[in-house]
Parts: sequence; structure tokens; C-alpha cells
Amino acid sequence: MRLPLHSLSLISRSLSDRLSAIPGRRGVCGAAMRLVQFCRQGDEGGVRVGVDRGEGLGVVDLKAFDPSMPMTMRELLEMGAKGMQCAQRALEVSPAQCVVPFAEVRLLSPVLAPEKVVCVGMNYRDHCLEQNAPIPKEPIIFSKFPSAITGPFDDITLPDESQEVDWEVELAFVIGRKGKHIKEEDAMSYVAGFTVANDVSARDWQMKRNGNQWLLGKTFDSFCPLGPALVTTSAVTDPHNLGIRCLVNGVAVQNSNTDQLIFKTEQVVAWVSQFVTLSPGDVFLTGTPPGVGVFRNPPVFLKKGDVVECQIDQVGVIRNNVV
Repeated sequence: MRLPLHSLSLISRSLSDRLSAIPGRRGVCGAAMRLVQFCRQGDEGGVRVGVDRGEGLGVVDLKAFDPSMPMTMRELLEMGAKGMQCAQRALEVSPAQCVVPFAEVRLLSPVLAPEKVVCVGMNYRDHCLEQNAPIPKEPIIFSKFPSAITGPFDDITLPDESQEVDWEVELAFVIGRKGKHIKEEDAMSYVAGFTVANDVSARDWQMKRNGNQWLLGKTFDSFCPLGPALVTTSAVTDPHNLGIRCLVNGVAVQNSNTDQLIFKTEQVVAWVSQFVTLSPGDVFLTGTPPGVGVFRNPPVFLKKGDVVECQIDQVGVIRNNVV
């Protein structure tokens, strides 16, 4: 079940209001923008890339603004500066014929079919304390398959194979240009922007099955809600000082700050790029704060009918029904 159109419009308008005119740091995208991937209601196959105008004023369709622009975020990032400059011009000019009202928009994940989804485990100090676990000396890296990605307001589907599905709000970032052996001091120049993720986790498969390898428990279909926008680095004052929360059925279950991150964005980019070449559109999930269901007494897991809302200041809100 999807949220009604008026709810999506209100959420988008609220986010735009809070994100307008925020100063910040510069990465791949020098301008402060909220880039979205969307389709028009009733045209589920027509993926488009747009720029949120803010204040509930709709989305500028980049393909309508400039026919040479691509139809997906990954392709836009692969264009480099040319694509970002076009997006900035579209936002500044916003010709009426290129603007799609929020009531006609279904927001998709900001990135579809990335080459990689890279995740960092045990990356919040307060989450380590919650488990009585030592602070990691180096990033703990695992992955999700790209097929786990779903939209910011799409459903989370409980698999028949698991009885212990849990929530994990996470700050995610997206790579904007190709790189290998990246230095920490250069790392932010490879980051296109930030978004909100839910690293949905089947704890029985993560902790009790499959030799305690994490992959299968993390990568069921719909286990990576992402969105609602790719917020460029210049639109985020400090990604390592943001309130981060998760609510289940309106009750706060996680409430922390990204200042608790052990390995920050620059360190994660530098670390992972030692092993693999990073490509435009690669998605990184940076870890979750305390409050997950598995460590509650007694443990609490998601059930059909639940609504999970993940919030990160300056970045946005995603809300997913559990079915």
C-alpha cells in the first residue's frame, strides 16, 4: 500500500521548506539542490530525474528542460559537471512547462540499480555501547544487493523466510565520480550528496543462520528503502552533526546524532576505495544508532500493519508501510 497523494505532497513540501537556503560544504555538486528520481502518477515505467523547487512548488523535470539530459540519476551523475550545471539552471529558471506538481509525482529511490550498495556495521559509538561491544578499530564493511532498494514511501515486505525483521535508520551517501585509492582529504569531492536509508534486517538470518554472514539477512527484496531525495553536499551544513531518528507507529525507537559516527564519510570513502573502484551512483549506508528491536528486552520485531518512519535533519523523511 502506498501513501495517498496528498500525504506525499505534504511530506515533500515540509522537507523543502526546511531545506531551503542551507549553507554547506561543496562536493561533486557545488550547488545546494535536492535532486529526485520520480515518475508521474499512472506512468510507473517513466523514470525521470528532477530538481525539487522547494516550498511545495513542484519538481522541475530535467528531460523536459533539456532533451539531452538523461532519465536516471546514475546517468546524470556520470555526466559530471555538465549534468549538475544543467540541473542548477533548471532550478533557477523553472519554466512552467517543465514543472510537475507534487500531486502528480511519485517519488522513487534517488538511485536505481547502483553498481554497489556498501554498508558499514557497528559504526555508532552509542550503538556499540547498547550491545556492550568494543569500538571497531577499522570499518566493518558488508553489502546489500541493489535489488533490495525500494522507494521512500513504498512498502517493506516481510518475507516468509524470516520472523525477526528489524529497523535501522541510517544516513546514506551517494558517490558522484569514479575513484580508487582516494585520500581522506579529497574524499568529499567524490560525494554527490546524502539521503535517508532504512537498513531493514532479518536478524534470524543475520545472527543465527548462514554461518553468521550478514548478507542474506540484509538483502531481501524491499530491505533498503531510500530517499526521498539526493541532497547535495552543499545543502547539508555538517553531515556529522545531524539528528537521526526512527519511529515505529509514531513512537520514537531510535533517537541519536550523526556525531556518534565512529568512521565518518571521508574515512569510509578512503577505506573502501582501497579495495574497489567507486563509481557514480554507488550507495553507502553509514550505520545505525541504538534502539533497534533485537536489543530490546524483550526483542521487538516488525509486523504487518506497522509504519516505519526514518528522519534525518536537513536530509529528509522516508515512511514505509510493512506488509
